[in-house]
Amino acid sequence: MAKLFDRSSFFHLASPQLLHKLLILATAWNRFMRLPSSLHFLILSFFLFLPVGAQQVEWKMKEYRGNKYVPLSQVKEFYNLTSMTQSGREIILKNSQLTLKFQAGGQEVFMNDVKFIFSNAIVALGTYHMSVTDLLKVIDPVLRPTKIAGAKAFDTVVIDPGHGGKDAGAINSLGTEAAYNLKVSLLLREELVKRGFKVVMTRSSDVFLTLQERVKLANKYRNAIFVSIHFNSAGSRRARGIETFTLSPEGVAHYGRSLKESDFLKKPGNKQDSANIALATAIHWTSLKRLNSSSLKLTVHDRGIRRARFSVLTGVQHPAILIEGGFLSHPKEKYLINTSTYQRTLAKAVGDGIFLYRQATLGKNPKKK
Repeated sequence: MAKLFDRSSFFHLASPQLLHKLLILATAWNRFMRLPSSLHFLILSFFLFLPVGAQQVEWKMKEYRGNKYVPLSQVKEFYNLTSMTQSGREIILKNSQLTLKFQAGGQEVFMNDVKFIFSNAIVALGTYHMSVTDLLKVIDPVLRPTKIAGAKAFDTVVIDPGHGGKDAGAINSLGTEAAYNLKVSLLLREELVKRGFKVVMTRSSDVFLTLQERVKLANKYRNAIFVSIHFNSAGSRRARGIETFTLSPEGVAHYGRSLKESDFLKKPGNKQDSANIALATAIHWTSLKRLNSSSLKLTVHDRGIRRARFSVLTGVQHPAILIEGGFLSHPKEKYLINTSTYQRTLAKAVGDGIFLYRQATLGKNPKKK
């Protein structure tokens, strides 16, 4: 049998394990009910696909252009999905709670309408296959967050407002990225303190910090996660929406460029690959849901969860993500970003995502606060 997962990865339904899960769920429910009622729908919706069960499978791996691949049919079997259909280039795997949408020859994948950019395209090798890298580094951590080895208990959030001081970041007629980053980060700090988290800011005023200084500060704290707040800009005025970045796994390029020899070097942040993608999923999903809520009457585009080799992601030893909260270069989106409503909503959304990440991985740490 080709082993992708240790036997400890598989769910067993013996009575002691079932009772343990029920205890975890009861603890989570008590905490859930203490939240504002406005969050209840978001959290219940998110847990429609976190976590799922799994079956033992004899994986039939194939090699293609230096990478290992497994059939989508076996992905369906492993995660207890009930159907696999194809319409044109779109391949859909689903059950009553989970829908996975793939594009033959493409890297864009949707899990319950959350967009991910895979490291490798879906390829036809007799039947359609996905890379083992994407199975282990995206699909499994998102669908089974309680199995993430690096998802330990945390009580501290390091917030990193990007740029600052002599580094203004992106600039438009309304303001600077550095200023927007700081405004949202300070609002996020308020949200997290209300929820009982300890918060560390890499900067709380308009000062300049090197990337290395940010990383060094973040790594001083134990039991922490790292969230870097940014806004985007592009040469095309049509570019819009939010995107969330995690560190590229070993052997995966920075988005938008070809693979380099240095991409095969393991970085400190790669120890948290699975936790990184789970954290990114939670924050990206809640950001889309809050910003696109009917009450705000906004339409925020989903640019997906992507891989990058930003310095703050490569060096931080905690679960870490970088979110781009919109485009300062877009003729309409820049005005949204300039409003206090958008800034506060984004901050609340990131706070929701951090809470969801902690709850989704709760099965690993039932005693965490």
